[in-house]
Amino acid sequence: MATLRILLVDDHPVVRTGLAGMLSVEEDLDVVGEASNGEEAVAMSRKLSPDVVLMDLRMPRMDGAEATARILAQCPTVRVLVLTTYDTDADIIRAVEAGATGYLLKDTPRAELADAVRAAARGETVLAPPVAARLVDRMRAPADPVLTPRESEVLAAVARGSSNAQVGRELHIGEATVKTHLLRIFAKLEVDDRTAAVTKAYSLRLLPPPGPAA
Repeated sequence: MATLRILLVDDHPVVRTGLAGMLSVEEDLDVVGEASNGEEAVAMSRKLSPDVVLMDLRMPRMDGAEATARILAQCPTVRVLVLTTYDTDADIIRAVEAGATGYLLKDTPRAELADAVRAAARGETVLAPPVAARLVDRMRAPADPVLTPRESEVLAAVARGSSNAQVGRELHIGEATVKTHLLRIFAKLEVDDRTAAVTKAYSLRLLPPPGPAA
């Protein structure tokens, strides 16, 4: 049976000790090193070439997501399995975008954690049920509309009270082109007029909030 080399990364020594104890009873798992922050994790991954890095997210000096990205950039065969107490959307997305193979919470039972380490080493995606549910919900949610730079300029001018003709002169485009841009903006924002477009753009933060009246 091949032994998997594990690097533990967590800024709390008690957590690292607990994880090492949990994994030490597994004959095929060997904790070869421990790091207390992201910078140490990057350096130790380069030195030790572990099969799997168990990575905390919120740490001093360098957080887990950045450390993950750096580790994978220099050691692409290493698998990073996030193990954290945080399951917010922002944390999950950052970790996934950084290249983490999996995302588990620290209340994961020992047997499940060991199986997850083995699965991560095989390149399989491992997600705690609450994390998987969040990702699915996020994928199902309709994406916010995206305006092109020119559409943003047109709508910003409209928000300042400019007419189509004034917008055209300001942006050096024809009035017909301004109307075309507005129609596309209306379609993207699912509105029917200029006022509704501006209001929705503010609510979606597609335009900077209006300044105080002079």
